[in-house]
Amino acid sequence: MVYRIFYIISLLPLRALYGLADVLAFLTYHIVRYRRGVVRYNLTSSFPEKSKKEIKSIEKQFYRWLCDYFFEAVKLLSISEDELNRRFTITNSDEIEDCFEHGQNCAAILGHYCNWEWLSCVGKDLPKNRMVGLIYHPLRNDAFDDLFKRIRSHEPNGVPVKKKDILRLLVTYRREGTMNLFGYISDQVPKWENIHLWLPFLNHDTPVFIGGEKIMRKMNDAVYYAELTRPKRGYYSLTYQLITKEPNSLPEFEITKRFFRMLEETIRREPAYYLWTHNRWKRTHEEFNHRFEIVNGRVVPKKHEEE
Repeated sequence: MVYRIFYIISLLPLRALYGLADVLAFLTYHIVRYRRGVVRYNLTSSFPEKSKKEIKSIEKQFYRWLCDYFFEAVKLLSISEDELNRRFTITNSDEIEDCFEHGQNCAAILGHYCNWEWLSCVGKDLPKNRMVGLIYHPLRNDAFDDLFKRIRSHEPNGVPVKKKDILRLLVTYRREGTMNLFGYISDQVPKWENIHLWLPFLNHDTPVFIGGEKIMRKMNDAVYYAELTRPKRGYYSLTYQLITKEPNSLPEFEITKRFFRMLEETIRREPAYYLWTHNRWKRTHEEFNHRFEIVNGRVVPKKHEEE
């Protein structure tokens, strides 16, 4: 039922969907005040050099984009190939195909910036025998989880994959000789037991995931940063920025470090398109040091926490 409702909504032209998005943005920002405190804290702490007026301007732009994001994602359920090609351009898919031609699979690392759901369509510029997809964490609501799996399966060769299943799938593809490109959204908050690295990111000491980097090294993928930009409302452009074609030649964590530096540069240019409602910095290094320690590569509670 949820899918049917949103499929019908997706049949509306984008200009009509943006009208709905404008109404939703007004309600979300002014009436519901959805996570206004989290957004304000994230913006002011990330950009201490900006005035209150500048922060408020970014804040309003962000809520408008957030509602656009939802309806743009829904539009993928029915968007035509011609309209998708007009609205979503990829500047250098040939670099990915060149890797495939030389027998190397690829990994794209990205953040919650611009409309990451549209990245499920990167296969539109690649041969249909190439497999592409986004790695995702299932939603708690089954109906909406199914909806977003359908959204992320827009392309015939698109495969949304649960993060717990990705390594097994990549090994299968390698055994079958199926060339592939998968996107790793790598800026979520790790659970305490998964924190092995802290980095400076947007003026914060930030815990980060390293699982994606481990898989990229294991599979010897060519690693790219997938940079999305939004030239204007309803249009996106993707550029693959090479991080390395030799992941195991770099020091440990270097891929992750380079990604976060590149993502921060992108965000600072157009900050309104980052997911500021996410409570990104709820875990602090001070609390981690107080509660946990790393023993034989594993994060475990300190003894005083168990007593």
